[in-house]
Amino acid sequence: MNSPSLNHRFRRHYTREEARQMIPSVTGWLDSLLRSRADLEKAGVPMEGLLRDGCSVGGNLARRYLGAFLELQAVLREFSTREIFVKDIERGLIDFPAFVAGREVFLCWEKGELDVVYWHDLDAGYSGRTPLDL
Repeated sequence: MNSPSLNHRFRRHYTREEARQMIPSVTGWLDSLLRSRADLEKAGVPMEGLLRDGCSVGGNLARRYLGAFLELQAVLREFSTREIFVKDIERGLIDFPAFVAGREVFLCWEKGELDVVYWHDLDAGYSGRTPLDL
């Protein structure tokens, strides 16, 4: 659901049903983020050595590093273009801008949860999660 009002922090707002429908895609994107980050971390130590004077920075290692970086960038773009916020990659903590009782809030979902059942104020974090009235 898009909101035309200029008084809101976000342009895009999700209903609970819209957030639910995004969960399969979000789960796949989170898995891709974790894989890409792991690939970047693996390449990080050898890359330091390659950056010393006289070392070549080409070859398979550079291609793997660039590929992982580009994948990471593409996946982050999936989230940002939809105004879906990754709060913690490891935990798979995701926020969807929404309205609850007329207030702009985040619907909050964590990987492994079967449904979107929590919300919190925009300035609150995980500790501010409140169950949705279902």
